[in-house]
Amino acid sequence: MRILIVDDNPTNVIIIREILKKENYRDIDKAASAREMFEILGADGYAKEGQPKASDFDLILLDMMMPEMDGIEACQVIQKNEHLKDIPIIMVTAVGDSKKLAEALDAGAVDYVTKPINKVELMARIRLALRLKHEKDWHKERDQRIQEELRLAALVQNAVLSPAIEDELFEVHAIYQPSAELAGDLYAWYSLGNGRYGVILLDMMGHGISSSLFTMFIASVLKDTVTTYVEPEKVIQELNRRFNQLHIENQLVQYYFTAIYLVVDTSMKRIDYVNAGHPPALFFQQNGDMLLLDQACCPVGLFDKMDIDPQSLSYEGEGHIALYTDGLLELVQGDHDEQVDFLVSHLKHSHEWNEEKMYQAFFEDHGTQEREDDKCLVWISLKEGANEE
Repeated sequence: MRILIVDDNPTNVIIIREILKKENYRDIDKAASAREMFEILGADGYAKEGQPKASDFDLILLDMMMPEMDGIEACQVIQKNEHLKDIPIIMVTAVGDSKKLAEALDAGAVDYVTKPINKVELMARIRLALRLKHEKDWHKERDQRIQEELRLAALVQNAVLSPAIEDELFEVHAIYQPSAELAGDLYAWYSLGNGRYGVILLDMMGHGISSSLFTMFIASVLKDTVTTYVEPEKVIQELNRRFNQLHIENQLVQYYFTAIYLVVDTSMKRIDYVNAGHPPALFFQQNGDMLLLDQACCPVGLFDKMDIDPQSLSYEGEGHIALYTDGLLELVQGDHDEQVDFLVSHLKHSHEWNEEKMYQAFFEDHGTQEREDDKCLVWISLKEGANEE
């Protein structure tokens, strides 16, 4: 344990030091003023050039009344230093003024002892302060470890997202901005052969670790499900079956996810889709018309069986489809129609993917909004091949 005694009276320093030594506290430093203390600690504006910041002290015993700067003001300075503010400070004072003592505690001191020093009282308060410091350090270390694990989990989660596809007749791109380290949105796409592509976007209910774990489970079964069942109705039915295999007893929350899954056939120029409670996709056609892919059934995971009404439509020429999660809708205050109109106004102008423009429109942080939900945009470009021009 490393302890710093700060007192302009050498006699007081000797008394406290001898008490500590008899209790087997040997790593003791001393300072005769607030400035000297700041220099030892490496406080901002006081550290000598090349001197490392000293945050390895476990306790500061700080005299209340000192020349130039008293203990209360010195305590306030320490609290402004990020690397020092967690060091517990015990005020040593001859002042019996309760108002002054309250000021010291408000300034950041954790406790106080009065002069003349009582050995039993001093050691009791030191042991308490050190115990609290140990517990605080333990929690801080644990939180740092958890944050590191969350960052690693986020990297793993991001690794399962599909890279862009840029084929002659079909392109698909995405921008994804989670609200926290771990998120509940997931997108994926697969080439199914013969000019067909399967594209899915889903949004797990809730946020945080639990939702991300459910999302990762779906990610683990998704490729096998899509490539085996292919057709939208069968894929969504199978995902519902697999999700309901996660029998979680006594759960307080009913987990489910919304999803939209499309099979785009570039040879037949046909789109088959199922919308399971998801915000409607926007299909911008070559003739300027816009269709909402809004024929929806219930979300996945709410019921053992789903009644699904798959939809089909044909297209001619070029076009593009925008899939998104409701985090994009929440950029606009208003009813659902106003939110969709906002998206349409930014998405309708070109069939070509422009990542910079989309990022500026929907994902750029202007500091005016808290990110309460994950935001995801998937863009599908339907193109005319060279042989069709």
